[in-house]
Amino acid sequence: VDRVMDSGDLERERGITILAKNTAIQYGDTKINIVDTPGHADFGGEVERILKMVNGVILLVDAAEGPMPQTRFVLSKALELGHRVIVVVNKIDRPDQRIYEVINECGDLLIDLDATDEQLDSPMLFCSARQGICSYHPEDLGTDLKPLFETILNYIPAPEADVEQPFQMLVSSIDYNEFVGRIAVGRIERGTIKQNQEIVVCNYHDAGAAPKKAKAVSIYEFDGLGKKTVTESSAGNIIAMSGIGDITIGDTICASSAVEALPFVKISAPTLEMTFSVNDSPFAGKEGKFVTSRQIRERLYRETLKDVSLRVTDTDRETAFNVAGRGEMSLSILIETMRREGYEFQVSPARVLYKEIDGKTCEPIERLVVDVPGDCVGSVIEKLGQRKADMVEMTPVGDRMKIEFLIPARGLFGYRSDFLTDTKGEGIMASVFDSYAPYKGDISRRGNGSIISFETGESITYGLFNAQERGTLFIGAGVQVYGGMVIGVSPRSEDMTVNVCKKKQLTNTRASGSDEALRLVPPKQMSLEQCLEFLADDELLEVTPKSLRMRKSILDHEKRMKALHKK
Repeated sequence: VDRVMDSGDLERERGITILAKNTAIQYGDTKINIVDTPGHADFGGEVERILKMVNGVILLVDAAEGPMPQTRFVLSKALELGHRVIVVVNKIDRPDQRIYEVINECGDLLIDLDATDEQLDSPMLFCSARQGICSYHPEDLGTDLKPLFETILNYIPAPEADVEQPFQMLVSSIDYNEFVGRIAVGRIERGTIKQNQEIVVCNYHDAGAAPKKAKAVSIYEFDGLGKKTVTESSAGNIIAMSGIGDITIGDTICASSAVEALPFVKISAPTLEMTFSVNDSPFAGKEGKFVTSRQIRERLYRETLKDVSLRVTDTDRETAFNVAGRGEMSLSILIETMRREGYEFQVSPARVLYKEIDGKTCEPIERLVVDVPGDCVGSVIEKLGQRKADMVEMTPVGDRMKIEFLIPARGLFGYRSDFLTDTKGEGIMASVFDSYAPYKGDISRRGNGSIISFETGESITYGLFNAQERGTLFIGAGVQVYGGMVIGVSPRSEDMTVNVCKKKQLTNTRASGSDEALRLVPPKQMSLEQCLEFLADDELLEVTPKSLRMRKSILDHEKRMKALHKK
């Protein structure tokens, strides 16, 4: 079966987990609830609340790659809550596996994160998920996954459930269904819930508000990959419940006889912000299904119901909304999802959110880990130095080098493409939020200027042939363009305006060979992430279901020049 848990289209395309998923399996007489959480720090809001539902965690580590920066983030949250850890080294059948080094790296990571003595003595298993085998020793391949299930049963404690007490459950996740509305997902802390029972909803962080009355219309338990309807469920089970209209993550559902809110982990604040606004380009409304500010606003606020680490605020303009998230990754996933649903809008470049701490302006700092070939180390360190990065650690791994930096979050904007060029496409980089630190000074966002279309029309081969000598183009012939649209990148630092709609003037005289076919260099195709990275401060990205177009905020060439000279 191909990627059972990561079932979303975007998850399959990118090979990552975005949304936490629940499943339950029966092993002998025991029911084991399993929750798959995202490893990426941008989706940390998912991780922090899911950890409240479980009694222990399986730390899954690749036998070749070892622990990643994201691993550090998720594991630190689990250790803070005192969860027991089972370390599973997966893909032991990879030809480039380095099991013994990875075992040491896992031990170092647990020590770094101040694990308790019990957590440091965590059991370690060696698996190949593809072959369905697991063993207690790295040299032994094993025959099935029984050692994994036995370790879970023996090492991870069963939920301490008091069935006699009144019902109480913390909502850790929200599902949405057009037919029944919002579905609350969580683990029953105590007591028993029956279908159509009268219940009360309250919130730990809003103690002054009056509890809301509701009814448990439908109750579902997780079974395999689906849900099955049950008439009652008791403490220790993870259930889904429908019938409560405005339920939100962090609410406590309890019996009306004992109203008692459960403490809920405050989700870490967002570090990045983008402005989503109505598309006002000359091509507005041609490709999208949902284009008005009301529709965009409604969709963004609906996303906050599911994603607790996302924050949406209205601006002084009716057509624009500020969306703050954990990182560029989570915001680009939201943009791509909306685009696929038929929304048309435009987004600004990402901005970091500053904090005032002890009277000083502080900015978010990321912990960046790069894994690069040995001969590329110099250029990577030089470029990151220009972006105010401080090197923390440098470790050789074979003929490659693993380097750790602390870098301002804004220093990473637009760096990925430079990084891939400097490492000839062989480098791996991953970052995770570390802390806030005093503002480190100005960082240039991008060294290159943009090539901008001068007039509206269709791009012609003759015009593009003359323009391609001036830089790298993003469009080919026969593409509709408008004045102020960014169509390429210039090698110089300032912007350049070109006319790609220019036709060749026909004359009566013809010399042999003067009309040979003009050869165009294939244009550079830009993905959504590359477009967001490329944007300069005075540019916007127009997002439609069919196209991604970069453009200047001020489309008119004359007005743009006046604004530039005023600075």
